[in-house]
Amino acid sequence: MKHAIELFSELGRRLRAFGDDEPSQRAIERACRENSWFTPSDIRRAIGAIVEDMLDRARLEAWLEAYPVPVKTPRKVEIVMAGNIPAVGFFDLLCVVASGHRCRVKPSSKDRALMEYLIGQLREIDPSVAIAPHDDEAAIDAVIATGGDNAVRYFRTHYAGIPALLRGSRHSVAVLSGDETPAELEALADDIWAYSGLGCRSVSLLWLPRGYEPQLRMPPVLEKYRNNYRQTRALLAMNGRTFVDLGASVAVEQQEFPLSLSTVAYARYDTLAEAETWLAEHDGELQCVVTRCAQHPRRVDFGRAQHPGLTDYADAKDVMGWLSTL
Repeated sequence: MKHAIELFSELGRRLRAFGDDEPSQRAIERACRENSWFTPSDIRRAIGAIVEDMLDRARLEAWLEAYPVPVKTPRKVEIVMAGNIPAVGFFDLLCVVASGHRCRVKPSSKDRALMEYLIGQLREIDPSVAIAPHDDEAAIDAVIATGGDNAVRYFRTHYAGIPALLRGSRHSVAVLSGDETPAELEALADDIWAYSGLGCRSVSLLWLPRGYEPQLRMPPVLEKYRNNYRQTRALLAMNGRTFVDLGASVAVEQQEFPLSLSTVAYARYDTLAEAETWLAEHDGELQCVVTRCAQHPRRVDFGRAQHPGLTDYADAKDVMGWLSTL
């Protein structure tokens, strides 16, 4: 097999034209049929972020230098992928292949088209790439599985007895100082509503200094998102709950993560230390924190929540480090 850096940097080169040719256009069309939350623009955006943040040759080289790869003894590692946003399972695939293990892939039915397209591109570059589809009858040595909290409980039972890296639900937060620029607030709107807010890196709770009322401009949303908003707004009004109408989303004051997709929660602080204490107490629930005023190990800049890099491991679990110990 070609060296991982050669393999994935070539994939990045190919994906720069994603959406411009007939095969990738067919993949986009099929992906939108499989998942009605996907849009062609969201799919192109997701692939573009992968190319920019994960498949640059220099970044790949710097990333892999930190790990003893390829491993001396390749194992069969299965990846059970989520499908909430386009190509969300790609990074795990990259990690397993780059580590030198043999990869078995179980894509989500909601994101099968894109993963099959990406795997097909890798096989065109190198037919010997060690990627195979999930097989109920095939033995595996380890698993990486992502899903909701109920799915994780199932994973713990189903994959008992083998090394398992399991991921459940996580949420993301923004901590504002009160002096954000219009450009930063525009970027924050993207952190909240990109991919219809369905990602674990989508901000759903804002910490605001008392008295600060940020002006957030919502981007256009899907009709099914708007329907969720109408239902949520009606329920809040019926229950006498105070809320701020953002046009196609509602903002409610609470320190808990919202249950409704079209709801953004906000909480007030008098001192920044109050917000930082809350972050520390809820760290196990957090994926990333968008801020320039608060301290957090998974802090990202405004507008970067949906651009995880190679070292921005989900749930702060170093996938490559874990793979190197199998």
